[in-house]
Amino acid sequence: MALEGLHTETGPGVLEAAIAVDDALRAADKAALFKTFVKVLAQRRGLMATFMAKWSNDWPGQSGHIHLSLRDKESGRPVFREEGAEHGLGRTMRHFIGGQQALMPELLAMVASTVNSYSRLIPGFWAPTSATWGIENRTTALRAIPGSAAAQRVEYRIAAADANPYLALAAALASGLYGIENEIEPDAPVTGNAYDLKDGGGRDLPRTLWDAAQRLKGSEAAGELFGPAFVEHFAATREWEEREFRRHITDWELKRYFEII
Repeated sequence: MALEGLHTETGPGVLEAAIAVDDALRAADKAALFKTFVKVLAQRRGLMATFMAKWSNDWPGQSGHIHLSLRDKESGRPVFREEGAEHGLGRTMRHFIGGQQALMPELLAMVASTVNSYSRLIPGFWAPTSATWGIENRTTALRAIPGSAAAQRVEYRIAAADANPYLALAAALASGLYGIENEIEPDAPVTGNAYDLKDGGGRDLPRTLWDAAQRLKGSEAAGELFGPAFVEHFAATREWEEREFRRHITDWELKRYFEII
């Protein structure tokens, strides 16, 4: 998991904190501890750190990309690379990507779970707006990274720094495993700038937290993967979050409408 943000003391610039590779649960633990540590460290120095997906109107948001690979449970061998296949992208990895692509719109509320998350997922702000994938393509939501058997992996690029690492990893991993189990083939990989796709390649993501909650609530796959009780409860909490946001008047509304209307 990698968390990227902006350093503002001397001007805009990208800083990236890379969490060391580990099993999924321990990687999520490390991400949670890292975010807590950064906040405490900043507080001790009279500063405040934030992991909001988008806190500035002027600069791009803060991402929380997740790198995933699989190993065989019995042998421990990596299973994504297939010698002789184009880019070494084997059947298992292809179906893993296919599942992630197919379910990303339905599970987005688990990955982008705050109202602010969707301020980042808009065109022109260095973040994917549709469930696209490509080979070494940093403009797509899923980036297949060829390499040695141990290094070949998928980068799940939709997550932001505000993501709950446990939920985001669960969504990214479960959707990939769902793709393997159901042998889901991904679309053709995107070459070039995925941000320029006018129709999102037919894989547009929900634009608001409310819409994402509705997609999660209506997802049969989500119920199968996480259980109906979790899906119903979590979707309801995201609906509540959206309703609370709608109750408040923003600074933008006041500046836009107070005088002219």
